[in-house]
Amino acid sequence: MTLLNKKSILTVAITAALTLAGSASATNGYFAHAYSQTEAGLAGAGVAKAKNVDSLAGSTNPANMVFAGDRMDIGLALFSPQREYEVTGNPALPNGFAPIGAIPSCTQPSSPTNPCQLPFSIGPGKIQSENTLFPVPSFGWNKMLSDRSSVGIMVYGNGGMNTEYQGGSANVFNPGTGTIVTAPGTFGNGTLGIDLMQLFVAPTYSMKVGENSSIGVSLIGVFQRFEAKGLGSFAGVTNFPESLSNNGYSTSYGAGFKVGFNSAISDSIRFGASYQSKMRMGEFDEYKGLFAEKGDFDIPETWTFGISADVGEKGVFVADIQRINYSDIKSIGNDITPLTGGQCFDALNAFLITGSLAASGPGCGGGSNGFGFGYNDMTIVKTGYEWSQSDDLILRVGYSITDQPIESSEVIFNILAPAVIKSHLTAGFTKQLASGNEMTLSFMYGAGEKVTGPNPFDPGQTISIDMNQYQVGFTYTRK
Repeated sequence: MTLLNKKSILTVAITAALTLAGSASATNGYFAHAYSQTEAGLAGAGVAKAKNVDSLAGSTNPANMVFAGDRMDIGLALFSPQREYEVTGNPALPNGFAPIGAIPSCTQPSSPTNPCQLPFSIGPGKIQSENTLFPVPSFGWNKMLSDRSSVGIMVYGNGGMNTEYQGGSANVFNPGTGTIVTAPGTFGNGTLGIDLMQLFVAPTYSMKVGENSSIGVSLIGVFQRFEAKGLGSFAGVTNFPESLSNNGYSTSYGAGFKVGFNSAISDSIRFGASYQSKMRMGEFDEYKGLFAEKGDFDIPETWTFGISADVGEKGVFVADIQRINYSDIKSIGNDITPLTGGQCFDALNAFLITGSLAASGPGCGGGSNGFGFGYNDMTIVKTGYEWSQSDDLILRVGYSITDQPIESSEVIFNILAPAVIKSHLTAGFTKQLASGNEMTLSFMYGAGEKVTGPNPFDPGQTISIDMNQYQVGFTYTRK
């Protein structure tokens, strides 16, 4: 491949990734199960892998890039999430009911059982999200500086919260008429949905240490974009009601790093580990009324460790444990209790009864301890097996499992992002082409999960959220 061709392909690939990377896959919370199609066939495992690695292997462990050789990987996956919610139980207060005279004044700190609260009820029924097929591009390039060191660059993404619920209804209080009204949209403010995309660009350096070990580091630049629609009915529980919903796309930038090592501990077993820092991001100014800390949406730190073990002459078993610390990010990890537990609950009553948009307090939207999506930290166990079927064909299978990231008490806001998947089944293969290049395919099924819990604003209602997902990925490798 000539230098001109290399530069042309590099330019086209990065441009395509930057242009198309608007809807990356969300499988472990809102993180993808894998960014390399080679590792995607192994359920994302590969932190200790040194055989058959590609130029996106650094997304798991930058130390692995020195084993990739000279190559360029251009990938595209088709990701298909199926998401829906279902509400059972009729609204506590029907359309046309005038509750003001029937509800006593608050004489004690508010709580979900205090009779002064007007219920916020969602219309019973089941609604599926639109947007069920997304292209997910990726790009990797690696260049050996010598037989002991390499440099490279990776472009990949997170996201997949691209929900859009058309239809539905909610029973909300209209302070102008003093009655309960049925308003269109899941939350009574028209079409409901959010769209999150995070794009990572990661220059990487890797080098061998001794004969059987390697280390590596990636400097990671991040661009992220977010939009929310249909949340206007919560204007009374945010410090910044004008920066809550329907403000178009908001963008922010940030940076972090990833470090790792990979070492042989015997002739057939390797151990690897990596750590990715918390990504400090700028605020989403147009949505500072939705996210805690005035629109803060940092990216949580992760760490991964695992092994690879040769099985005979043709097989390799890999196993990783990955940790994603969602709880460190208030806008993601905070649960709904800052809103329902007193730090902002009085503001909700004031809005419902008087129509005042005078909410203030640390637990209100955008506050220093504002309510969030209530994601649990995730510990994911990933396992995979790879074997050489022939000299030009490598086959892969994988499985991963984790605990449920969303509690039953957090279902109402996670209608927006029902990231309830716990397990993945994967398969894939790499085929050597006559030209000396390669193609890799991977397949993923995220087993369907459902989480059910009460509507915290109308406990007589039950809300269920569920999702299952599929992905087919393809990578062409130029060597």
